[in-house]
Amino acid sequence: MEEEEEAIGYLDKVLEDEDDSEPGTPTSPGSPFSAGEKVDAGKGLEMRKLVLSGFLASEEIYINQLEALLLPMKPLKATATTSQPVLTLQQIETIFYKIQDIYEIHKEFYDSLCPKVQQWDSNITMGHLFQKLASQLGVYKAFVDNYKIALETAEKCSQSNYQFQKISEELKVKGPKDSKESHTSVTMEALLYKPIDRVTRSTLVLHDLLKHTPADHPDYPLLQDALRISQNFLSSINEDIDPRRTAVTTPKGETRQLVKDGFLVELSEGSRKLRHVFLFTDVLLCAKLKKTAVGKHQQYDCKWYVPLADLVFPSPEESEHCPQVHVIPDHELEDMKMKISAIKSEVQKEKANKGQSRAIERLKKKMFENEFWLLLNSPAIPFRIHNRNGKSYLFLLSSDYERSEWREAIQKLQKKDLQAFVLSSVELQVLTGSCFKLRTVHNIPVTSNKDDDESPGLYGFLHVIVHSAKGFKQSANLYCTLEVDSFGYFVSKAKTRVFRDTTEPQWNEEFEIELEGSQSLRILCYEKCYDKTKLNKDNNEIVDKIMGKGQIQLDPQAVQTKNWHMDVIEMNGIKVEFSMKFTSRDMSLKRTPSKKQTGVFGVKISVVTKRERSKVPYIVRQCIEEVEKRGIEEVGIYRISGVATDIQALKAVFDANNKDILVMLSDMDINAIAGTLKLYFRELPEPLLTDRLYPAFMEGIALSDPAAKENCMMHLLRSLPDPNLITFLFLLEHLKRVAEKEPINKMSLHNLATVFGPTLLRPSEGESKGHLTLASDIWSHDVMAQVQVLLYYLQHPPISFTELKRNTLYFSTDV
Repeated sequence: MEEEEEAIGYLDKVLEDEDDSEPGTPTSPGSPFSAGEKVDAGKGLEMRKLVLSGFLASEEIYINQLEALLLPMKPLKATATTSQPVLTLQQIETIFYKIQDIYEIHKEFYDSLCPKVQQWDSNITMGHLFQKLASQLGVYKAFVDNYKIALETAEKCSQSNYQFQKISEELKVKGPKDSKESHTSVTMEALLYKPIDRVTRSTLVLHDLLKHTPADHPDYPLLQDALRISQNFLSSINEDIDPRRTAVTTPKGETRQLVKDGFLVELSEGSRKLRHVFLFTDVLLCAKLKKTAVGKHQQYDCKWYVPLADLVFPSPEESEHCPQVHVIPDHELEDMKMKISAIKSEVQKEKANKGQSRAIERLKKKMFENEFWLLLNSPAIPFRIHNRNGKSYLFLLSSDYERSEWREAIQKLQKKDLQAFVLSSVELQVLTGSCFKLRTVHNIPVTSNKDDDESPGLYGFLHVIVHSAKGFKQSANLYCTLEVDSFGYFVSKAKTRVFRDTTEPQWNEEFEIELEGSQSLRILCYEKCYDKTKLNKDNNEIVDKIMGKGQIQLDPQAVQTKNWHMDVIEMNGIKVEFSMKFTSRDMSLKRTPSKKQTGVFGVKISVVTKRERSKVPYIVRQCIEEVEKRGIEEVGIYRISGVATDIQALKAVFDANNKDILVMLSDMDINAIAGTLKLYFRELPEPLLTDRLYPAFMEGIALSDPAAKENCMMHLLRSLPDPNLITFLFLLEHLKRVAEKEPINKMSLHNLATVFGPTLLRPSEGESKGHLTLASDIWSHDVMAQVQVLLYYLQHPPISFTELKRNTLYFSTDV
């Protein structure tokens, strides 16, 4: 209960320093967050008001939709008894079944709730209205049972009757009172779906309301009851439960002639399947685990095999003609990561509170299912193999490193004198039967398979200097990339510049890489291909040749020293020398309060804009202009780190307000300019979206109801000091323009939100202290919520400063 009250009372913290806000940021009088209006920490009433006003606005739209559906019903009934009926009475009854009842229920609910919200006072109770609404869900059950036949009837009547077809194609829905639009045109089919959608929406609102209603409030038990009824109803009409999946664990067997095995995602008949792939000395076998009865010995089922003598890799030219890989949108992957982190936090809480083992097991099972989905849908790098006697197969991998490992292992075996063969069904059965004992990779690679005492990985910043490389047989154009693991798969994080025509490249470039629970660092060394004829059109294929690759484990004890730690990675005869050091998340959070008034780095944004007489700091405008001029099509712009020494040089020039800034910018590597912009935001004495509003952003993004979320998120923007808001909107529009070039630069809105979210939005030191003792997955949950906040604004239609300040539509409770 104490935890819940703390969460509910976050608004007090938001308003504590209201008088210290920047000049020129009046709080709107119509807003639920008006200055001076202190909130009772135990009541969370302001959030309740936001949730309710958002819900009322959507309830008004819903009533208008039901009205539009009912409008043709009366004239249709009137004609049904004439000599020229459009529809029969039976057809009208079927199509409009229960719509009138649903309309009356919601009209009564709206008329009762509206005055309560408009004349808001701290003792308002409205739980009984939601409880009554939930008790009338039987009408919805009848509607849902009839829904399919209603649609079929409407479809048949449209085909056989032109008049009805015209009516059903364009029903006029009134716009809300405050809206500029007087009405919109909607099809009957779309309107008939609205009641089904509405129950889900009401359930989300109940969930949000309960979260912000103290347990001792008279509404609490009533809302709880309404939520229980609604959830039971929803599960009764939607019984599609995810197929249950189970983890596999068995003792390690002895080795035969198995060279390599692992879990890979195969794209088969248009869908992703998890396969266990076995590379034997003369054959590649793709298997899936058979479902067996409890207690029975588990077996593999062979899906296909290719003798290595018949196995070939398609050339880049052949790959061009292969079907394109459908990549899951980043925001869906991000949503799933959010869910996993939330469940991890719940597991930690249950363990801390000595919760029931059954509840912990249930949470872990759900976590495994979500992690499995992520494992299946994250990989996007194609690995194609072809049987020279016919069929091609396509796997999707998470990194170029992994693809190279499989390719090299197969090619090494193919150097031997191999014979083509066909296995008899008995031979195939014996070989597949041996897979279970021989396998070296036992568990599906998801994090819930790890033991609790295993390292949860590192959270923070890894500084890496790639010094040089030796061991090349002949001169080449060489560069390195750095990959780290995140949520079970690898992501490329940095790339050195190409050192031309050399056998001993000297890069000496420093990179700063953000780690999210990472356990490994990989370095890949490539030879750059400048031959345009060899370029491959496949989005995820790299044509540059991998010269060497190596991996090291990031041991928290070894890495967490303040000093640089030098190391060498040996990769097939090539040695790459590098140094690294690590800054933990809690250290990186410490922003130094601004003492200096000169320069721009580490100085309050309001001080800089006032001094420059500008709305947006000069450094932000210049870096963005340069990126848009020549970096907007750069692959991985903002994700790939710039060289640290270049970034420090640019920082010094901006701080000194040197007249050569523009010349230097035009000559500088574009990743360094992008890195300077990120560094500027990271070194602000407080994040751009402010310490004061951080808890409110976290609460706002967690709201389930879209209208309440919109209400809250737009209000929070208005609450920012003007220099912060104008700069944020300026950056937002720039990042949207970068994402428009995603097919070329591979930077989606989600990728950009991942890069900038934790920089623009971080808990203050006071906020974070309570977190530091918790498991690191709480961190990842925090970071993901920060990413979600920025992603919300990036996906939002354009937001104008003047409209935002003038428009009270979002925030008023008048509906």
